[in-house]
Amino acid sequence: MIIAVTGSSGKLGVGVVDHLRESGHTVIGMDVVGPRGADFVQVDLADYGQVADALAGVEERHDGVDALVHLAATPAPGIRPDTALLQQNVTMTIGVVQAARRAGIRSIVHDSSETLLGLPLDEPPPAAPIDETQTVRPNFMYAVGKHLEEEFGRAICRLEPELAMTGLRFSNVMAPEDYAEFETWQDDPAVRRWNLWGYIDRRDGGHAVERALLAQQPGYSAYIIAAADTVMRRDSAELMAAEFPEVPVLSTVSGRQTLLSIDAARRDLGYAPRHSWLDET
Repeated sequence: MIIAVTGSSGKLGVGVVDHLRESGHTVIGMDVVGPRGADFVQVDLADYGQVADALAGVEERHDGVDALVHLAATPAPGIRPDTALLQQNVTMTIGVVQAARRAGIRSIVHDSSETLLGLPLDEPPPAAPIDETQTVRPNFMYAVGKHLEEEFGRAICRLEPELAMTGLRFSNVMAPEDYAEFETWQDDPAVRRWNLWGYIDRRDGGHAVERALLAQQPGYSAYIIAAADTVMRRDSAELMAAEFPEVPVLSTVSGRQTLLSIDAARRDLGYAPRHSWLDET
């Protein structure tokens, strides 16, 4: 499969590109910065004309792609003013998806976010683990933008029934070099309660993207993507009792199991995360 990946130079993008190439796919990275070579095109992803041209074909790079993975975005709140962040991320996603449609691409995966789940959880979740059946609760502008992007995806799939589009609600993305920091909060679980101690190794992020592409059916779908465990050494039920004593915890939670449910991704996509921070420390 020939796959265009926007945001290919970002933390998640690097993991996705590496995994897809290791799995035998041809990947064309697209970003504002990146390594010069036959598998990268420098594109201003906020410029619809450049994106449309890049997806349709680029001399000595590709003559068209089979699928699009859209990861480019301002990756977190606080980096830019709220309105600028919202305008950039949402407008970019609309432009990239529209350009893909015009190029005849019918398979799209985009990065949504765990922030839709009520983060930073100042208001406790209704139950744990959190899953896709719980009501979306965007609590700040970055999350509002991700919610709008998902709704755009649902709407555009209604307009074009042959389009398959999947939003992956990635947890806090980590690279192996980030894991040394995890020891700093082991004595204070409150430091990481804001997302129920969730994370995702970027290598498993690449695996999730590939599984989403291979399992896609026409229409829009969204899935939580997290590691199988938490960022803590303590058991998950113990963490919930300490920080969210009023929140019911399913009896099926055992050991250090993630509290961001990946059951739907396992079932529908064949997602099977392999990496744990404990294996890297």
